Amino acid sequence: MHIEGIQLLEFRNYRTLRYTPSSRLNLLLGLNAQGKTNLLEGLAFLLTGRSFRTARLAELPRWGETTAAVSGEVCRHEGVRSLRRGIRQLEDGTWQATGEACSWARVIVFGWQDLAILNGGPAARRNFIDGVAGRLYASHLATLGRYRQIVERRNHLLRQRPSGGALASRLAPWDEQFATVGMELIDRRRRAVAVLQTELARLFSLLAGERQKVEIRYRTALGEATEPAALRQLLERSGAEEVRRGQTLVGPHRDDLAIELDGIDARVFGSRGQQRLLALAVRLAEVLPVTEAVGSAPVLLLDDALSELDARVRENLLRELAQAEQVFLTTPESITVPGATRWEVKEGGIAAA
Repeated sequence: MHIEGIQLLEFRNYRTLRYTPSSRLNLLLGLNAQGKTNLLEGLAFLLTGRSFRTARLAELPRWGETTAAVSGEVCRHEGVRSLRRGIRQLEDGTWQATGEACSWARVIVFGWQDLAILNGGPAARRNFIDGVAGRLYASHLATLGRYRQIVERRNHLLRQRPSGGALASRLAPWDEQFATVGMELIDRRRRAVAVLQTELARLFSLLAGERQKVEIRYRTALGEATEPAALRQLLERSGAEEVRRGQTLVGPHRDDLAIELDGIDARVFGSRGQQRLLALAVRLAEVLPVTEAVGSAPVLLLDDALSELDARVRENLLRELAQAEQVFLTTPESITVPGATRWEVKEGGIAAA
C-alpha cells in the first residue's frame, strides 16, 4: 500500500498543498519549524482520521480557521481509493471530524515521544501495545473502549460505598463483564507482544551492527492464566482494598511491558542513543506483523529518526528503509540516500530537492 497523492487545505501551517510522493523512500529535508512534522501528521490523518500528536481537533486547522480538509489517493494491489477527511467547528464551539474509514489503511509513526515506551510510565507502554494490537486485530480498540467504560462504572460504584451487601450485588454484573472483556484484551496484547518479539530481535541486532539479546514481555498479575475466572479471583482478593481506595486495582489497565537488553531492564540501561535505537526498533518490528495481518504493508512515518544515532547505526537504518515500501523520513540534514527521493520542506511548501 502507498499514498499516491495528498492535498492539504488550511491544515496546520499549510494553507494549501498538493504533494505526489514516491512510492518508496521519501526524504523530507528542511530546517525546524518549516512543516515537516505537520506534513507527516497530515499523511497520518488521511489514512486514519486521527492525529498522532494531539487528541484536540481544534489544533489541526491553520491558526484562525474553523475548517480544514485532507484528501488523497491510496493505492493497494486491487486498485486506487480516494479518501477525504474534514475538520470543522460547530455552532456550539465543539469540533467534528468527518470522513470514511479505510479498513486496510495502516500507518506506523515514530517520533521523539516514543522514548516514553522505554523511560515513561506503564501507561505509555500500555498505549503502545494497544496501538499495535489495534493495527493487528480489527476489534481490539472497540474492546478497549468497552473495558474502560466497565472500569469507570466499577470505580463509580466503589466510590459510592453502598452499605451491607448492596455493593457486591451491584458490582456482580460489572465484574462478570470486566473478567470477560479484560481477558480478551490481555489475550490480544499477549499475541501482539509475541509477534513483535521475533522481528524486534532481528531488527535491533541488524541496526546496532552487533548481536545483542533483546526481549519484550507482557507483565500481568495473572501470570500465565488465560481464563476469565482468574481475573475474577484477582478482583475478589483485592475487594477490601478496592472499597477502601474507591478504584479498581487489578486488571489490564494496571499491566505493563518488560523490555530487556542483554537481560538488563532497558528503561534504566544505556545511553539516550541506545534507548532511541531500541524505541525505533520496537516500532519497525510492527511492519511485518501488520503486513501479514492486513495483506499490505503499512506506510512508515519517521520523524527525525536519525537523531542521536551514530554513523554506523544510521547507515544500517537507511539501508533497511531503502528495502521497505513507502517511507517518509524527516531530517534537518541535507542527506542523500541511493534510490530515495529528496524533498525540501520550507515555509509550508514542498519541492523536489
